[in-house]
This record gives sequence, C-alpha cells and structure tokens, in this order.
Amino acid sequence: MGTGSDGVLLLAAVPLGDTGDASQRLRDALATADVVAAEDTRRLSRLAGALGVTVGGRVVSFYEDVEASRVPGLVAAVRDGSTVLVVTDGGMPSVSDPGYRLVVACVDAGLAVRCLPGPSAVLTALAVSGLPTDRFCFEGFAPRADGRRRTWLRTLATEPRTTVFFESPRRLASLLAVAVEELGGERPGAICRELTKTHEEVVRGSLAELAAWADERDVLGEVTVVLGPAVPVTPEPEDLAAQVLGLVADGRRLRDAARDVAAAHGVSKNALYDAALRLRE
Repeated sequence: MGTGSDGVLLLAAVPLGDTGDASQRLRDALATADVVAAEDTRRLSRLAGALGVTVGGRVVSFYEDVEASRVPGLVAAVRDGSTVLVVTDGGMPSVSDPGYRLVVACVDAGLAVRCLPGPSAVLTALAVSGLPTDRFCFEGFAPRADGRRRTWLRTLATEPRTTVFFESPRRLASLLAVAVEELGGERPGAICRELTKTHEEVVRGSLAELAAWADERDVLGEVTVVLGPAVPVTPEPEDLAAQVLGLVADGRRLRDAARDVAAAHGVSKNALYDAALRLRE
C-alpha cells in the first residue's frame, strides 16, 4: 500500500570511468532532484562539472559508514514528496555500494523506488570476459581472511554458472594463488581492470595463467574477476559399483540399483551393471 506521497527514490547508475557513458536521464536527475545522496560528494562535484550540469538540490554524503544513520532522514524526505537521487562512485547503487538499506526502507514504507539504468561493472566484465553469459551469479567482494576465502572458493568448485566478483588490487595475487589450489589451475577466468577508463585492461586465461600474471606486476585500480563455470566430472562406472552393491545389500535388485545410481550420476546403466557384477565376483 502506498502512502500517497509524490516523492520518489531514484537509483542512478553513473559512469565507471568514461563520462561519455552518462545518460541524459542522469543529467536531468542531477539538475532537478531535491536531494542528491552521494557516496563521495567530491566525485559528484567532478562528475557534474564534466557533464556540464549544476546540481540543483541539497547534497548529502552517503558512504558506507554513514549509510545507516542517513536512511531515516532520506526516507522522510521521500515521504514528504521529495525526489531523492542516489549516486555512487561508479556503477549502480546498492550493488556492493551504498543504497540497499535505503531501498529496503522505502519499500517497507510503501514509497516509490525507481532506477535510472546505466553502467555496471558486473555486466561489463561479464560481457567482455569471453566466458559463458547465459547463466551467471554475482558474489560481491571476495572474503579477505584466508580461511573464509578458501571456504568460499570451495563453494564455487562445482558452480555451474559463470561467477563475477570484486577484489582489491592489493589482494588479487594472493586470491588467485589460493584459487589455483582450491579450484585447479585449468579453470578459465578473466581479470577486468579499470573498466571504461583510460587504462582499461582485460586479461583472459586459466587461473594458473592469471595467477602468474598478477604475481609479476603491481596491479592498480578497480578489479572485477570473472570465473568460468565448473566443468561437470562424470565418474567412471567402476567408481560407483560399490554404491550399487550397497543398495543390493539393503534388498534392492541389482538391475534396479544400477539403473537408479546411473541416472543420478549420468553414466550408462548397462556399464554400471557390468561393473557391479565384476566387483561382486
């Protein structure tokens, strides 16, 4: 149920680097919004100057450390009929950037939430990676601590979708070294650095190749990592024969047990039946 307010929360994607990617809707919103909540007010000023736009409304800082404390006031502004525009340093607000808490609060209050689409580091990196794009998942920032990082990488060991995540340039080499240990050096990937900026760089290869590349240089700038999907491994019938005989020991017919285990693992039921017979002899 709405509140009857004519206010609206606008989430606006801003250029990742090249200001030529700014939309006309972004320009209009910067000029007309009653309140502009910016992750970095200095960057907002530089962006507005580059776009030839004068920010017409009240500007408030809206970075991670103050996000929670700013939400009540911004919700109140929307409720009172104001247009509140949220912009970050680059890309789409609320995607690993400030904005999510404010969106939830406005939705819970029945207030209008709209989006001005535009640049996204996630989709840009995915598109240029050369990896499958039909199915993908976004994992935010990679964990910092070694134990959590290894546990997280293990969850990706069988991930059938392409995975996109962010990483600090200072931790990239160590992350890739651990990824080789946990996922294997042959897993394909791509490192996308400084997307749409002057020094944009996309490096594609196996995890082993990417780890060697990162280890040999001082990586700078914003980094997005794209990890190719895991390749399903089909077990050999001999590896499943003991499982079939375990079902037989529980009272199942050999042929029925072989059929069900084969279906679960994508192997030939006849080959599995023969392997179970050989193991039983």
